[in-house]
Amino acid sequence: MNHAKTAATSVPLHPLLAERWSPRSFDRQYPLTERELLPLLEAARWSPSANNSQPWRFALTLRGSAEFDAIVETLAAGNRAWADAASALVVVAAETAGPDGSPRPWATYDTGQAAAHLSVQAEYEGLAVHQMGGFDRDALADLLDAPAAVTPLVVLAIGRRATADGLAEPFLSRELAARTRRPVEELLLGVDARAEESAA
Repeated sequence: MNHAKTAATSVPLHPLLAERWSPRSFDRQYPLTERELLPLLEAARWSPSANNSQPWRFALTLRGSAEFDAIVETLAAGNRAWADAASALVVVAAETAGPDGSPRPWATYDTGQAAAHLSVQAEYEGLAVHQMGGFDRDALADLLDAPAAVTPLVVLAIGRRATADGLAEPFLSRELAARTRRPVEELLLGVDARAEESAA
């Protein structure tokens, strides 16, 4: 497995976090079974959610199946160019309303946490995940034939990393580029103490 893109962090992180990145180059020969996907789903299942509502839903497809090919067809062209080499495509959706129809305002946030837990477990299992937001949501919703409150959020390409040799541009350059993040200082928001004073 290629961990050449381990994050250069400002403080030490657990290797599962520092070594996780989103490749576009997957081993087209690597088979993945539903059984191998179960630990990833189990990690997602145990992620936190508002009132333990567990709004995440998943649709699993394996390369070589008609369902996999149907999901590939819903992807944006830039994702179709490489995602068909993944061993599995998993649709992650959020149930945005409860059984009584009441809205679940935190459903998308909670589902994002489930996807994050899944991606870290995948790293532990020796797998890689690339999360894709570029797809035809209406077409994918039709494929899922799910209730109206179940909204597709992202499609995950899952498999084993491969060398970048088979990628065309601009994907090759992106695959080889160094990983970068904003410094922590740019992520911090200030708190205006005057608001508290005016409320007193």
